[in-house]
Amino acid sequence: MRTFDYARAETTGQAVSSADNSAFLAGGTNLLDLVKIDIMRPDTVVDINRLPLKTIERMPDGRLKIGALVSNTTLAHDPIVRSDYAVLSEALLSGASTQLRNKATTAGNLMQRVRCPYFRDGVSACNKRDPGSGCSAIGGFNRSVHAVLGTSDKCIASHPSDMCVAMAAIGAGIVVSGPEGERTIDFLDFHLLPGDSPEQEHALKPNELITHVILDAPIRGNRSHYLKLRDRASYQFALASSGVIVATSGGVVQDARIALGGVGTKPWRASRAEQSLRGKAPTQANFEEAARIAFEDAKAYKHNAFKIPLGQQAIVRSLTTVIA
Repeated sequence: MRTFDYARAETTGQAVSSADNSAFLAGGTNLLDLVKIDIMRPDTVVDINRLPLKTIERMPDGRLKIGALVSNTTLAHDPIVRSDYAVLSEALLSGASTQLRNKATTAGNLMQRVRCPYFRDGVSACNKRDPGSGCSAIGGFNRSVHAVLGTSDKCIASHPSDMCVAMAAIGAGIVVSGPEGERTIDFLDFHLLPGDSPEQEHALKPNELITHVILDAPIRGNRSHYLKLRDRASYQFALASSGVIVATSGGVVQDARIALGGVGTKPWRASRAEQSLRGKAPTQANFEEAARIAFEDAKAYKHNAFKIPLGQQAIVRSLTTVIA
């Protein structure tokens, strides 16, 4: 592990005025691992744990404002989240272990990096770690942590977060502060597709700090569910997951939100699949058609073709659960 300087920020202004090539430290559950294995090499680690960003509050317009330093455990068990955003609570509780959820923060979860072994081994060709070097995963073993949606010929690593899948379904804005002031990034625009530049993973500018996530107001009369399919029942990243939110009235679907995890290079919102359900009866046949549409653009690789039918199954099972 390389040496780095340590600084503690007392204000947001201090944090965002830190030197170039700095990294913000909150829970450190992903950052410190990557520093130890020499994947991330910050010159300075800026501790932001003293910033006043640990509250959850309902806004006058019905949205929910979540501080960047709210732990995954606190967020999962918050009464408003459990009642109005059940899909988010379920997603958080399906991830990692209790000990990690106690340390991991909302903003840290947004910023966590891929678990592709070729990215993390430090020696294989990886365009995300070493731009222009190639992608060992495409011709290598690409089963569990590699995507079938949003891939490119430069990178096929899947995004690892459960929380982000739920937030993609709910809809949210990510509030960031930086040297140029404060701005809000739409959640669906925050994580970037790999394209030709897989090393660019998010829409943050240099030295910008996430301060809050603001969830959209809940859909009236909605029911939601998060389903995570994996090799074993705990401490495992998703092979495929589905977060759905559905509101029905008069025997038809009034609104539907479908997001996917484990199968996309970013938290994946299946907008066309959602549209196919609106105004239709919540039937098995319509659920299966929505699942088919969600994977129309999927591209399978040698070892992960099974993720397409598995992801479709996750959608159908999630929708069936909320309608039952």
